[in-house]
Amino acid sequence: MTSISRVSVVSTGTVQIRPEHVESNGTPLLWWLNTSRRWTAPRPINVYVIEHKDGLVLFDTGQDRRSVTDADYFPGGFIGHNYRRLAKFDVPESATLTTQLAGLGYDIADVRVAILSHLHQDHIGGLRELPPTAQVLASATELAEVDKRFALIGGLMRDHILLPGIQWAPVTPQPVDDGSIAPFTEAHDVMGDGSLMLLPTPGHTPGSQSLLLRSAGLPTMLFVGDLTYDVELLAADRVPGVGHRAGLHATTRLVNELAAKHPGMPVLAAHDPSAAARLEAALARQAE
Repeated sequence: MTSISRVSVVSTGTVQIRPEHVESNGTPLLWWLNTSRRWTAPRPINVYVIEHKDGLVLFDTGQDRRSVTDADYFPGGFIGHNYRRLAKFDVPESATLTTQLAGLGYDIADVRVAILSHLHQDHIGGLRELPPTAQVLASATELAEVDKRFALIGGLMRDHILLPGIQWAPVTPQPVDDGSIAPFTEAHDVMGDGSLMLLPTPGHTPGSQSLLLRSAGLPTMLFVGDLTYDVELLAADRVPGVGHRAGLHATTRLVNELAAKHPGMPVLAAHDPSAAARLEAALARQAE
């Protein structure tokens, strides 16, 4: 049975980060964050849009335009200094989540489920735009981090995450007997039909999660958030400079093993400049 009829990607603006962010050079984050003089070229802030028979599903919600228009969006002081050193955003009026979905022919009111790979700012920015009926899935582990003492230092801005009216659905993956997702042994079935399986992929953050899509008529594909910023680096087990290094390597090996079981499976990250083309190519191959 065909559960999913369409998969698309939109970008809620662009972000520039440090080269050491894209690939670790072995130095501690605070060192390269405050000494690096280079920025990458602008990279997309991707939101993946999945048209499921039971409603529209998003994987991540992008960056909030207020982050470039509201002087008080970010914290001040030393913490705010680190935020400014970490990333530079460009979010035009045309790049809001609502506008980008409209460009695909969707109304944001049609969003039934929004899945968050993790809770950093460029993944939760569209929460304010979601309809009150939308269910928002985030890792229970990730949500527990929000109220911890040093959450803001770790990139979790509570005031932009725990918004009034959000229908949170904390996810705790459960053991599953499904050899097709091995080496993963735990998952969460988002829609109850096996078409969208959330997999725990910690490393970038403790509660980071990825989404495995599998539906008749479509290629199997994996959305990985910020596990990588370049799938060629991921394939070579070269990890980003933000996160727990050992955890990133461990999860990267699991993802690469899963990808080896599904030849041609596109691995789609949030800020990989090649992601949109990879998705388009995979869909075109399937249609041949």
